[in-house]
Amino acid sequence: MVRTQISLTKEEYDSAKREAERLGISFAELVRRSLRTMIPADASKPWMGYAGMVETGDAESSQNIDEIVYGRKD
Repeated sequence: MVRTQISLTKEEYDSAKREAERLGISFAELVRRSLRTMIPADASKPWMGYAGMVETGDAESSQNIDEIVYGRKD
């Protein structure tokens, strides 16, 4: 990852912090997710448009992706 610095108004910062808390994520993750909605996906990787769309709350969900997506594991 690359560290960066941005300037926000107090209102923007406070609103973003509240939203991150409501979602149960860090402020940095909220900013990353927000940027992903604004930046077009890499056309050479069409599957990336779906990255991060499945949230289960299960830290091991990547081990059970078939069950999560399809409801079963073959």
